[in-house]
Amino acid sequence: MNYPQTAMKLIKTFEAERQKAAERKPTREEAEAAVNTLIRWAGDDPEREGLVGTPDRVVRSYEEFFAGYQEDPVELLSRTFEEADGYDEMVTLTDIRMESHCEHHMVPIIGKVHIAYLPNKRVVGISKLARVMEVFAKRLQIQEKLTAQIANTIQDVLEPQGVAVVIEAAHQCMTTRGVNKPGVRMITSHMLGVFRENSETRGEFLGLIGHKR
Repeated sequence: MNYPQTAMKLIKTFEAERQKAAERKPTREEAEAAVNTLIRWAGDDPEREGLVGTPDRVVRSYEEFFAGYQEDPVELLSRTFEEADGYDEMVTLTDIRMESHCEHHMVPIIGKVHIAYLPNKRVVGISKLARVMEVFAKRLQIQEKLTAQIANTIQDVLEPQGVAVVIEAAHQCMTTRGVNKPGVRMITSHMLGVFRENSETRGEFLGLIGHKR
């Protein structure tokens, strides 16, 4: 695929970040030793029966939680389709379950994501929109940055008339610790192109996801 210039910049940035991370990545043994230390710091015995395999299990779970560092979101959007019979209305994907981790406390952020774009000749398989979200969610995050990363990447690669992303999520860094306020959710949005410039288009999207204009 001949990527737009903005997408090429993203590819170079992601590759540079990946190489830099690979250079400083500890070994698996070092990671397991770190978990062992945390268990002892918490006040338990890592050698007792129930905890003997915990360092290995934690490291394997981290491989899943943070798999997004190993994937290129631009590549996910590389296959597009122009045979859409002139379709030029909004494409919306709602209520995508999201699981991420707060970069400040490394505890879960759980919620849902709504994504929409207005095609400009090309469309992409809807599963790719969800996978782009997953790539960024499976990294240490703050919700504001995550929202912008999803929208900006879709806009830069597909070059649609506009992109809209809304995230609603609960942060365990405030629901299970700190101020301890369960039931609170955070809502962030990032609107680009016609979704930012045209109130009717933005209102249609917000209506589709159940938000007031």
